[in-house]
Amino acid sequence: MHEDGRIHGAVVGCRREDGRWLLIRRARGVRLSPLKVCFPGGTIEPGEAHAAAARREFREELGVDVQLIDHVWHHVCDDRPLTLWGYLGRLTSLDFSPCPHEVEEPLWLTPDEAATHPDGLPATSEFVAALEAAAGRCHDRFNLHAAP
Repeated sequence: MHEDGRIHGAVVGCRREDGRWLLIRRARGVRLSPLKVCFPGGTIEPGEAHAAAARREFREELGVDVQLIDHVWHHVCDDRPLTLWGYLGRLTSLDFSPCPHEVEEPLWLTPDEAATHPDGLPATSEFVAALEAAAGRCHDRFNLHAAP
């Protein structure tokens, strides 16, 4: 818990060339939201930079590094003490090695599938909208896809 009494988290959206976003189905044994569909990410430790936490959590969950392109979203939950920071990222590889304790499976979903997935977490549609807007702005400046 942070000084403001809230849990802080960071999530990352990475887009494939066909426009699909990388999400995960959480492992059945995780404490919070088992088997729910969400973007890779997790808790920011007190004193940890948001971007560093996003990269660390991404690597822990999927076993691959991510380059953060831009901070695109900030969400304060009304119904619980949770604050989220969202990033647009670029995969360094498509060779995933998901942690079985955290990830049931990686999923590549269209923006609509990600925003409306029946197992999705709250506010996912807001993050998808922010990612889509950022990807449009950043596409000419950055290659959003995995390095060869």
